[in-house]
Amino acid sequence: MSADLRVEGTTVPGGRRAFGATLDRLAAFAAERAGREAELSFLVVDDAQMQQINREQLGHDYPTDVISFPLEAEPVLMGDVVVSAETARREAAERGHPAYHELVLYAVHGVMHLLGYDDHSPDDRRRMRRAERAALKALGLPAVFGPSRGAP
Repeated sequence: MSADLRVEGTTVPGGRRAFGATLDRLAAFAAERAGREAELSFLVVDDAQMQQINREQLGHDYPTDVISFPLEAEPVLMGDVVVSAETARREAAERGHPAYHELVLYAVHGVMHLLGYDDHSPDDRRRMRRAERAALKALGLPAVFGPSRGAP
């Protein structure tokens, strides 16, 4: 399993090295959950870059916290996850926890989508939150869900 990290136009809350190590552990968690190898790519951007990606790839002209792009490559779980460090800083400040924890939550959320979890219905959201809590616990981090994240 592997996790590739790129950072463009911003800095990583908590530091690139710590975040990269956490992403490696997250890739291992995803591989175990999927029952196959995982090759994941993570891109950390600011809100302007996130808005551009969201507009170009999904037709939504606004920034967001995380976007996942599954890649077809059986038997390996592959995907790209884009996270906004700027949104993580802002949301973490509002919720009173470290921006690093918020950024990791975004990465976890994106990986959960790659693993097939969804969060559109209340039942799906509850299942996804349970899976996110399990991943965060495996990473040694608390579950930092705010009201807009659909915490049960």
